[in-house]
Amino acid sequence: MTAAVESRFAGRPARRLTIWLGVRDRYRHASLEVELMKRARKAKLMGATVFEGRLGFGTEGQVHREHVFSDDRPLSMVLVDTPDRIDRFLRELTGLAHGIVATVEDVEIVDV
Repeated sequence: MTAAVESRFAGRPARRLTIWLGVRDRYRHASLEVELMKRARKAKLMGATVFEGRLGFGTEGQVHREHVFSDDRPLSMVLVDTPDRIDRFLRELTGLAHGIVATVEDVEIVDV
């Protein structure tokens, strides 16, 4: 059994950035999700996780899913840190990829 580690952000205001993208989204011939994760680590953000969806659609109404002939599963990348660090990171992503949508929400981090 491991001991619980208290978050250095517990009880402080934080911001959650969720980036909505797809498996086929690319940045310079590489996976956009991998590029975003590299940038998040370089920015030393508190945390980031990519979630894979089974089925979804975006603003254009196109259904994204895994199919026998193509794989266009939806992904969401969730990043959390202080408001100023998330805002700075988001500004650095401007123009990275066409059609990518993000949401920003103020949250509070708690230890459970």
